[in-house]
Amino acid sequence: MRDSDTIVIIGSGSTAFAAALRAKEHGVKSIMIEQSILGGTCINWGCIPSKTLIHCALFRHEAQLGERFGLGVRRDGVEYQILDGHKFAVVQRLREEKYLDVLQRLPELSLVKGKAVFTAPGTIQVGKQVIESDRILIATGGHPRVPQIPGLDKTPFLTSKSALMLKSLPESLTIVGGGVIALELGQMFLRLGVPVTILEHGSRVLPAVEAEPALALQKALENEGMQVVVGAAVCSVARDGGGVKVEALVDGEPREFRSQQLLIAVGTAPATEGIGLEQAGVELDARGFIKVDREMRTTAPGVWAAGDVTGGMQIATVGAREGIAAVENMLQAGCHCALDYESLPMAIFTDPEVAMVGHGEESAKKAGFDVECQTIPASAIPKAHVTGSLDGAVKIVADRATDRIIGVHLCLHRGADIINEAALAIRCRMTVTELADTLHVYPSMGEGLRLCAQAFKRDLGQLSCCAE
Repeated sequence: MRDSDTIVIIGSGSTAFAAALRAKEHGVKSIMIEQSILGGTCINWGCIPSKTLIHCALFRHEAQLGERFGLGVRRDGVEYQILDGHKFAVVQRLREEKYLDVLQRLPELSLVKGKAVFTAPGTIQVGKQVIESDRILIATGGHPRVPQIPGLDKTPFLTSKSALMLKSLPESLTIVGGGVIALELGQMFLRLGVPVTILEHGSRVLPAVEAEPALALQKALENEGMQVVVGAAVCSVARDGGGVKVEALVDGEPREFRSQQLLIAVGTAPATEGIGLEQAGVELDARGFIKVDREMRTTAPGVWAAGDVTGGMQIATVGAREGIAAVENMLQAGCHCALDYESLPMAIFTDPEVAMVGHGEESAKKAGFDVECQTIPASAIPKAHVTGSLDGAVKIVADRATDRIIGVHLCLHRGADIINEAALAIRCRMTVTELADTLHVYPSMGEGLRLCAQAFKRDLGQLSCCAE
């Protein structure tokens, strides 16, 4: 069937639902095609289950910290079945409230179960059903990337998805990768009592993040007891009795790492295989992600793509906004709706949290700015001494010519909350001077933004705790 008045959406995650809801606002119907569980990665085996467990692990960590200040703490082991049950309940409730209930309340949205495969431009086959449309959105997301490592095909290993589906805690864990997922899950398992070793190929963890907050986090993780090994080139993996063995070259020297479980966390691969993109004329980049322009159009007429499948900022909120932009461009000729990625914040839910928005120092230089930067340690913030969260840093990137803030990068307790203020400052084209003159609650971790702004022109060592 061909329905030129209906949008076809492949996928059912946050990107897909945001697109369908925007289509409804325009009075346009949508057909959503999903072969797996409704809701996509974030709700089922991504953001929600991982952050639920991360937050619960924080309770245990802070209880243990309280013992240093004379507060009693139970030293019983973790009852993981109860914890896993709590995680499952949270996922079930949000999947029902945010996806299943929404679907039932939207007569303008119909769900087709099965795998969508392009057979020609504008034509999709789902089982025996053929769907034709002039407006198609690909929002299939991604899945954990599995690299080619000798021996991996014969060695049991976890991915970020299967790690969150474990029914018992590993006795010990080696993680290949030092990016976002590796550190979030690594710290979570560490705080639940699992010895964790991180093997990162680069010279530091979070190689895509500014060095100052990344190194501050690395120090914090090591202080907690995590073994972080950088400069580690993995050569092979193998079974080792009831566990696994990883052979690697660390700064050129051979080393072996043994643990009961192995987690591969080296990024996300696009879910583009087997859906017939070549039949539709949709081109991929060298990494396999779908090529899109600023308006989320693919190389095929009538086909848009949004979310993780495009390889951009792989964040649920950004994917949702991209889905909305794609629908606006489908339905409004001349809309030219595009996202301002420079004001979109993101966060890494370690503790302390790493968060960033806007340009980094090098990207700002490449963009032609006359860059000026300041970085302060978390210990310069009075509230950090109150909470004991002294590891961390705040970095502001500014344009020297205009004094405008063009990037903020931080590693702080509650950093994911604080970065929202920085995103607003960048979106409103705020200057360093204006931020430095903006009063903040004292004491608060958010005050770190103001102190960092003040550091551009003042010596923080000569300021009293709440001085102007």
